[in-house]
Amino acid sequence: MKSKRELLLNGNITSLLFKFSAPAMIGMVTGALYNVIDTVFVGRGVGSLAIAALSIVLPIQLIMIGIGTMIGVGSASVVSRALGRNRKDIAQNVFGNAVVLNLLISALCMVFIYIFMDKCLVFFGASAKVLPYARDYTRIILAGFIFLSFSINSNNYIRAEGNPRAAMYVMAVGAIINVILDPIFIFVLGMGVKGAAIATVIAQVISSMYVIFYILFGGSIFRLNASIFRVKFSAMKEILSLGFPSFIKSAMASIITLIFNKLLLFYGSDMYIAIMGIGLRMISLIQMPLIGITQGFSTIVGFNYGAKLYPRVKKVLGMAVMWTIIIAGVGFLAMMIFPKFVVGLFSSDANLINEGIHILRIVAVFLPFIGVQILGGALFQSIGKTASALVLTISRQVLFLIPLAFLLPLIFGLNGVWLAVPVSDFLSIVVTVIWMFKEIKIFNKEILNTA
Repeated sequence: MKSKRELLLNGNITSLLFKFSAPAMIGMVTGALYNVIDTVFVGRGVGSLAIAALSIVLPIQLIMIGIGTMIGVGSASVVSRALGRNRKDIAQNVFGNAVVLNLLISALCMVFIYIFMDKCLVFFGASAKVLPYARDYTRIILAGFIFLSFSINSNNYIRAEGNPRAAMYVMAVGAIINVILDPIFIFVLGMGVKGAAIATVIAQVISSMYVIFYILFGGSIFRLNASIFRVKFSAMKEILSLGFPSFIKSAMASIITLIFNKLLLFYGSDMYIAIMGIGLRMISLIQMPLIGITQGFSTIVGFNYGAKLYPRVKKVLGMAVMWTIIIAGVGFLAMMIFPKFVVGLFSSDANLINEGIHILRIVAVFLPFIGVQILGGALFQSIGKTASALVLTISRQVLFLIPLAFLLPLIFGLNGVWLAVPVSDFLSIVVTVIWMFKEIKIFNKEILNTA
């Protein structure tokens, strides 16, 4: 572990960013890609109503993802800074408490959703036509939620200990299994959305098994023994406090999906909910490499900030911003130039394709710069400034997107729902840039004081 610590504190920033981001990017893109392929199989094998059903269930999945991300990001922040100070004992205890938190919170959410399943699905915008598909999918997918949040949680603290390649495998293993099983269950066995759900649960279980195998035999600094699972409320409080902005982000994404489902059903039809599901998955596919960069960035920032190496923090921030703009720019061009091809991957419905073309172009307008907003929240989480991280994390969704989603349709009708996305992107990017420049000024003062 000492060599990894020295590498993070003294290695070349450009090399480090690629070393720690590339595995995370591959893992995240693989995960998003299987979600896209999952929807392609469902759309081609069942139809547009099934795509709409997956969009209805998405808020529930986002909540479970948010639980895993909250605990994972919070524990990773503590672990990175602890290892930066060479405090392996703290890192071990944080790992154990993170596992306990994940099991407790995920189990409670699963029971609640199962009891109130139909009410939840109708509340999230399921029409009478879509509800049977959504119910079939949810009943099965619930069984894998503990494994889903555990694998997401594990991905973060495995990366925090300085092993991004193993963290990549956590994501990639499940994704590959899911892509292999999807066509078997959907087409060969003719199980429709139930088959897609079964394939996903199996993939999540295998991904979690890989995590346990890695901890036991893969050279992890973490060790599975009773002492690390001894509950420390102070550790849990710090994990939840630092990770809460990430949960808020997922929770807000869940609420926004709910709101959009309702608005699209009011101003349009189930078809527009299906189009939204396609758009969300494509944007997610483009954002995943940005989040991968952010994950590598967070590890480097956590170690170097803990060691008070502020020039290195500034340098990795600039490098990360540059690469997120380049990568998102490529995705932006693809969505602008080939929207018909993109939408056509998911459905052969000519009406859905024609409507989806201009919608895809609208929502992608500020996509090249969205990585800046993602990095802003990650920066403040990594340096332990929870309040600032929370403000930046919720700015796009709570301060801008939700109000605009209600306001703009009053002026522009259905198009107003879609216009809310690029307008909120622009405003949140501006706020993030201002906030980040203020923090850079603080770094500069610290550099001068230590010169």
